[in-house]
Order: sequence, then C-alpha cells, then structure tokens
Amino acid sequence: MAVSAAAPPAAEPLPRSIFKKFLVMLCSLLMSLYVFYCLADRCQTLPGPIIAAGAASEEEEGGGGGYLGGSAELPPWQAAAARRKRLLQRLKQQQRRRRQEAAPGEEMPAGGGGNRAGGSGGGGTAGTLTLLLGEGTKRLPQAIIIGVKKGGTRALLEFLRVHPDVRAVGAEPHFFDRNYERGLAWYRDLMPRTLEGQITMEKTPSYFVTKEAPARISSMAKGTKLIVVVRDPVTRAISDYTQTLSKKPDIPTFESLTFKNRTTGLIDTSWSAIQIGIYAKHLENWLLHFPLGQILFVSGERLISDPAGELGRVQDFLGLKRIITDKHFYFNKTKGFPCLKKAEGSSKPHCLGKTKGRTHPDIDREVVQRLRDFYRPFNMKFYQMTGQDFGWD
Repeated sequence: MAVSAAAPPAAEPLPRSIFKKFLVMLCSLLMSLYVFYCLADRCQTLPGPIIAAGAASEEEEGGGGGYLGGSAELPPWQAAAARRKRLLQRLKQQQRRRRQEAAPGEEMPAGGGGNRAGGSGGGGTAGTLTLLLGEGTKRLPQAIIIGVKKGGTRALLEFLRVHPDVRAVGAEPHFFDRNYERGLAWYRDLMPRTLEGQITMEKTPSYFVTKEAPARISSMAKGTKLIVVVRDPVTRAISDYTQTLSKKPDIPTFESLTFKNRTTGLIDTSWSAIQIGIYAKHLENWLLHFPLGQILFVSGERLISDPAGELGRVQDFLGLKRIITDKHFYFNKTKGFPCLKKAEGSSKPHCLGKTKGRTHPDIDREVVQRLRDFYRPFNMKFYQMTGQDFGWD
C-alpha cells in the first residue's frame, strides 16, 4: 500500500503587531521622502498668509502664471523673490498714493511698523511688511534728537513714530558718547530697516553735553539734522533730581547739591543737573561743526501745551508732510501732559510710562530764585544764539 506524501502546512498570517510596525515604518519613510523633497525644492512657495494674499491679488490682476505668479521657467526660489519684490513695490505705490491723496492736516492711520524691543517705529503697512519680509535697508540716521535730558525727548520720539515716513530706534544707542569704539557698522546694525523715502532716527539726550559728539556726528555725515528739546533749566534741574531721587532715596537734598557754599550763594556748576541747563555753553560746541540752520530747537513747554504745533515744526524741518496733527492727541489731566489717541502699531491710546510726569519735591523758593538769577544771562545768550525766546524769564 502506497503512502501518500504529507501536505505542506499552511503559512500562518503575520501577527498584527508586526504588521502595524511595518505600516508605521512605511509611513515614516514616505513622510521623510516628502519632507526631503520639499526642502530640496523649497516647497515651491513662501511661508505665511501675507505672500499668499499677495499671490491671490496679483493673479486677479493677471500678474503672471503659476502659483507664485512668476514665470514657469524660473526656479521656485527665484519666482518667490520676484513675487516678494512686486508685493513691496505695490505697497510703496499705495503708501505714496495715500500721502498724495491726504489733504494738508488730514489724519492718517498711525504707523504700524514699531518693534519696541528692536527699537524701530513708524512706517505703516509697508513698514510692518518690511520687517516681516526682511526688505528695506539699514541706514545711518539722517536725523538725531541730541538732547536734552528731561526736556521731553521721549515724548517727541513717541509722537514722531506715528508718522509713516519715520522709523526710529526705541532704545538710546549712546553711540557717540559711550560706544563710539564699536564702529559705524555696529551703529548701523542697530537701525531699523527703511524703505525709500523713509527717515531713520535715533535719540540720545546726553549727546548735547558730550564734547566729542559734534565732531563725531559730523564725521559720520555733515548733513545730519539735529533736534534739541529744551526746557526751563530750573524746572529741568528739579526734574533731573527727581529722577535720581526715585532711584537713590538716600541722596542729599536738592538745596545742598545746588550750592558749593549756600552762605555765599555760589552755584555748583559741576553738578550735572545744573551744568546741563547752561544751554548756550553747549551750543557753542555744536556750532563749531554744524550750521545753526541744521539744528531745530523744540520747546519742551510747548510740546506739552501745543504738541501738534511743535510737531508741525519738526515735520517741516525733516522735510515730511504734516500728517501728525491735533487729531492725534488728547490731554491726560492725571499725568499732566498730552497722550496719543493711537500709538504706532496700535489702535489704543498711549501715554508715556510711569517714569514720566513724576511729582517734584517742594524746593525752597529762595533756592529756586537764586537758580533763576544764575541761569538768566545764559538764557538770554541762548535766545540770541537761536533767535527764539523760550519765555523762561
């Protein structure tokens, strides 16, 4: 009797756990290949909704073929760069159109390009996209607020940042007094990016009393426009002392610091709070390097009582259209100075911080009067030098 060969055993199905692992590995491999493909081809697009919106609008206008609106013959990254350039050109045109259509004194939207951490401000929509897209150029400042401390320089800078054609460093660079050895390349790198037609600015109030600053700024660019915010030197000195007192409560009294000898009434001009207010002396140093017409003197008192009027003079001096008007301000009774209805890059009102508008300590009236007598001849000389009567006497 023949014995039949045994049938081979049936193949057992793979366990589910091994099958799942296989699927996971396959998916991971496919995803890796896709990511590699996207990176190699730069994903054929640019990130962010701004470019996508620009692409959609440009396609509606018949602005080229393909997803990026560029030539199909161009590599994706070149097409993306071309798209970005066209977008910025269109934004520049829109900005120019808005300035041309705005009637003198008409309110314009507050600039939206501020970056307080990095210090840039102003610039409107085009300024914001300049930062986002990395466009524009970092330039050395064409205008500098050089002084004076406790005169109102921060208020002036904040007000100017509303203008779409002003971009400014928020923090004080202190380049021409403390950081000059770092070089102009370092200084330029601090500046915000600007488009054509925008002004780069910075403010460092201590420049006005720094002997080396005029020659250094002139060496950078002889055509730099300079702005000095001045204030009644007696009030300025008290404000200066008040700021120091808030940081060092144990300092001597204002009265004791004012005099070398109170009995004789000899004023201590070595004390910085007193020395800064001798404006005529410091101005002489600046006039050795800059013509008077290249320096604008802003009244710190009028910056409070009539901010729009002073800002009008500043805009004229900088060659800007008068866009910042009285419509941009309201008076804050609590703080005692004007605030912006809309700060740059915001739709909300904005006042200067808690460090501004501090309550001054009561100073002996006799000391105040002696200080007024001390400053009077210097004030008169300053009036003559500038051709302006600031009314401090």
